Amino acid sequence: MNYGQIYFNDVANGAGCRTALFVSGCTHHCRGCFNEMTWDFNYGEPYTKEVEDEIIESLKPSHIAGLTILGGEPMEPVNQKQIRLLLRRIKNEVPRATVWIYSGYLWEELTDKENKRCHSEDTDEILSLTDVLVDGEFMLEKKNLMLRFRGSENQRVIDVQESLKNNEVVLSKYNDKDTSRT
Repeated sequence: MNYGQIYFNDVANGAGCRTALFVSGCTHHCRGCFNEMTWDFNYGEPYTKEVEDEIIESLKPSHIAGLTILGGEPMEPVNQKQIRLLLRRIKNEVPRATVWIYSGYLWEELTDKENKRCHSEDTDEILSLTDVLVDGEFMLEKKNLMLRFRGSENQRVIDVQESLKNNEVVLSKYNDKDTSRT
């Protein structure tokens, strides 16, 4: 897996001050994508143990709420093994850190074991280690700058743990349109 960028102290991609990992590779190719260069799976730098160690260390200060993984597409099957291993480490070493994932795949696609486009042997564990999933491709015709933590109205901010418990999509408290509320 490659990554294009890591932002430390990011406040745009999830609740609180976070570390944001932008992985490389995406097959969605959404029109109007803000990060088109990360469509290429070879873009950026190789994801290494040293990079992972740096991410883990960045999550340890108490003012950092957690990690957001976006891209590119974190849930492309070729990226999932490294994502799964990173999330295991986070839950073991910094268990208070929340995990947000942005994916162009829908919840229904990710949880469909027959959908080989995005479901792999790693998907279920990734979801079990994730707090919030922002799902759905970015749609330029549904772009809305008033949305919090998402770019287009078709995207959902999902409470993953509640959704897994209820076996249906449960929207996160962050799914509202009002950007003035915390």
